Amino acid sequence: MVLISRVVPRPGTLEKFSNLESGLNTTYSVQRTVPRYSVLAVAEVLETGGTACIVGRMTEVSRKGCYVNTPSTLPLNSPLKIIISCDEETFITNGKVIYVHERIGMGVFFVDPPEDQVRILNSWLASGHQTEEL
Repeated sequence: MVLISRVVPRPGTLEKFSNLESGLNTTYSVQRTVPRYSVLAVAEVLETGGTACIVGRMTEVSRKGCYVNTPSTLPLNSPLKIIISCDEETFITNGKVIYVHERIGMGVFFVDPPEDQVRILNSWLASGHQTEEL
C-alpha cells in the first residue's frame, strides 16, 4: 500500500538549506514549482561511475525529484541512477544530487525520466491522500 500525502507550497515561499556537503555554510534558496507528496518508499541510489550504491528511504516526491533519507550521501551535483520501489512498482531514472544534508539525506532531481517511468510516478502522485496544506 502506498502512503502518500500532498504537501502544497505557498506561492512565493522559499525553502532555505545549507550546503553542508562542501563544508561551507552557504545558504541557498529554492522556490518549489510543483507540489510535493509525502511518500514512504525504498530508494536505491547508484552513482553513475559505479563506485557507490546507497539504499535509503524516500520520504518526499514531486514530478521533478525526491528526498532520500540516508546517513550516506553522495556529493553535491553527483550524477546518479535512482530506483524507487513502491506498491509493487518500480520507477527508474537518471538524476542529480541538488542538495545534501550531511548524515541525514539528499535531494535528487530527476533528469529526463522516460515516458513509461513518468506514468508510474504520476500514478503514485494521483493516488495520494491529501492530508493538509502547509
